[in-house]
Amino acid sequence: MDRSETVLLTVEDISRIIEMAWEDRTPFEAIEYQFGLKQADVIVLMRQELKPGSFMSWRKRTRGQQTKHQALRSKAVNRHCSTYQHKQYRP
Repeated sequence: MDRSETVLLTVEDISRIIEMAWEDRTPFEAIEYQFGLKQADVIVLMRQELKPGSFMSWRKRTRGQQTKHQALRSKAVNRHCSTYQHKQYRP
């Protein structure tokens, strides 16, 4: 996102971006496609919205993680969530 471009985000949008950023299987490209924020913009947003310790924990977790980058992902990873995630909510 250029400095001249401004993306207006609602509180709900910010909450969803933070949620997507914490998810292991959601690539930064999905956030960019949905909200127009590049990886660097997501990092800035996370730095602004999270406590310092939470931000450092998130950066440590996402740095170099292959599933967070579409180009580095294995072709076997084609879902946004684990197959086990849906099973735990079934009656």
